Amino acid sequence: MSTDEEFMLHALQLAKRGFGHVAPNPAVGAVIVANNGRVIGEGWHERFGGLHAERNAFAHCTDDTTGATLYVTLEPCCHWGKTPPCTDIIIEKKIGRVVVGSMDPNPLVAGKGVQLLREAGIEVVTGVCKQACDDVNRPFFHFITHKRPYVILKYAMTLDGKIATRTGASKWITGEEARFRVHQDRNRYSAVCVGVGTVRADDPRLTCRIEGGTNPLRVIVDSHLSTSLDSTLVRTAADVRTLIATCEASEEARAPFVAAGVEVARLPGADGRVDIDALLDYLGAKGIDSMIVEGGATLAASFLEGGFVDEVNAYIAPKIFGGEGAKGPVAGQGVSDPGQAYRFGAPFIVQLGSDVMLRAYADRGAEGGDN
Repeated sequence: MSTDEEFMLHALQLAKRGFGHVAPNPAVGAVIVANNGRVIGEGWHERFGGLHAERNAFAHCTDDTTGATLYVTLEPCCHWGKTPPCTDIIIEKKIGRVVVGSMDPNPLVAGKGVQLLREAGIEVVTGVCKQACDDVNRPFFHFITHKRPYVILKYAMTLDGKIATRTGASKWITGEEARFRVHQDRNRYSAVCVGVGTVRADDPRLTCRIEGGTNPLRVIVDSHLSTSLDSTLVRTAADVRTLIATCEASEEARAPFVAAGVEVARLPGADGRVDIDALLDYLGAKGIDSMIVEGGATLAASFLEGGFVDEVNAYIAPKIFGGEGAKGPVAGQGVSDPGQAYRFGAPFIVQLGSDVMLRAYADRGAEGGDN
């Protein structure tokens, strides 16, 4: 591993500290290294509207930065937003070399930041640890390009592909390490989505239960507005932001939910069910850059059939439930031929105690399927 890669990986760890606090901005880390190889400043984008990573790094640096190297996981911005351009302070501080992980797809930047630095006589190296830097900001890249959330389909299943026993019992398929990872993701991503069937069956909280974590927006897809007013999600809506997407037209039917603090969005589709396409546009307009779809099997099918799934996180436990009546993670009609399968790239494997998590990204260039 090169020295540049080592410092960039350090910057990446800093960037991840912004998870749950910076969306819909990107998570960015920055490290300033003197010519003798000593780190003299570091920082990350800590919260939406706050200083960018580069400016935080300079704010925590008391040494002379003339000729130093700046490592930053994302191309420095060159435009005014909630804060001044980062390229300005990099030039002002007389940095001699800038090493960049990902290029910024934001049209306001998109190579212009690197160009300005080079025009100022600063050496710029791009693409260091690019894949790792890109992965950290997949939701941001998707959101800035499509103006709608990056969608992660998540489920836990047994070795024989069951998400519950024949009686419907599902707690717990995976162990504590896997469940902790789920809460880390609820902190990282902006929303979590379930169908009304999951609300009725499990009465979930859908909160982030890790210290210092941020609760995601809780989204219920409920075409006929049959969610119980006594459900945990409705009872806690005054404290944790909650949205119900429905086809229900009656203001009288919606009123008790609104009174409980629930945001109700009427998004009817032509088939009498919630229009998922319209839901994603609605969330995007509200700045929701990412969403985990956690259940159930019918909702998973709706997202897959529409081609809306960008990533799958499949948690697999070394257990077998068996049973013809035990459900799998995806319902719906399904495809009639293997060639029509929803395609994803080769999965990455994450070991979580005795369980594993397979992460696969949508392969929209593959033949067959809508995804």
